Amino acid sequence: IKKPMLNKINKDILKQVYLPRPSESHKYDFGLLLVVGGGDFYTGSPALAAMAAFRAGVDMTHILAPKRAADIIAGFSPNLAAYPFKGKIFGNDDLPTLLAFTESAQSVAGEKTAVVLGGGMGRSSETKKAILAYLQQTKIKAVIDADGIHAVSENLDAIRGRNFIFTPHSYEFLTLTGRDIREAKLEEKIIVVQEEAKKFGGIIILKGATDIISNGFETVIDQGGSPFMTVGGTGDTLAGIAGSLLAQGCDPFLAAQAASFINGKAGELAATKFGPAMLATDLIEEIANVIK
Repeated sequence: IKKPMLNKINKDILKQVYLPRPSESHKYDFGLLLVVGGGDFYTGSPALAAMAAFRAGVDMTHILAPKRAADIIAGFSPNLAAYPFKGKIFGNDDLPTLLAFTESAQSVAGEKTAVVLGGGMGRSSETKKAILAYLQQTKIKAVIDADGIHAVSENLDAIRGRNFIFTPHSYEFLTLTGRDIREAKLEEKIIVVQEEAKKFGGIIILKGATDIISNGFETVIDQGGSPFMTVGGTGDTLAGIAGSLLAQGCDPFLAAQAASFINGKAGELAATKFGPAMLATDLIEEIANVIK
């Protein structure tokens, strides 16, 4: 394989993503994002993704989560609308609800609809099967994160060529591809990520000290961010920003690059203020300072 051209992302990417808004804009012109995730334990994941999505400019988010998570999320912020699934985990019984919500979202927002899927959902076989069934039964732009990656890794043919955005860290990348690059040098990681993105017909954001983003043909890196971004929740914010841009009508590869840049830069700003005390919610508050 020839060595990929190495482009580094910089703030110019924002000009490609945030164009002047017409004065005659209406609700949903800038997207409706479904956020599907959460469980009895990881209740915060969908809330972090949705709040980051709002800060990155989407018009509306609808969260679907198991009841305990949905109730907690609805009380977290008046900006968030959360609908409860029936059981403690997302399973087959919840598929009709999720499909109906997806159809309804597409009927009001059309092409400006996307889903972020996977954060905090757990890895029970029932949940994984239901995630795969959902993706096979719907045509929607998607960001697949966390437990969603574990689900799709069990049937990659189901998601091949769909131009989804996958957001693995190196361990999830191993689950997804069977290739262990945890100890690899950056140059090697870049080649492997590009090969795998090409196989999937999708976009991979390999999260790390340097993010590697590839659509299988082009690969870029983002060296923004901070060592304090190891705090829990910064992967949820990345997925939320990527989903926000997808829902706003952004090309998936461009959305992935911009999301990596925005998340990293917001993390840098938050880390400057808070250092080791930084939280994912601090990062969310800095998104505005990155994009305005």
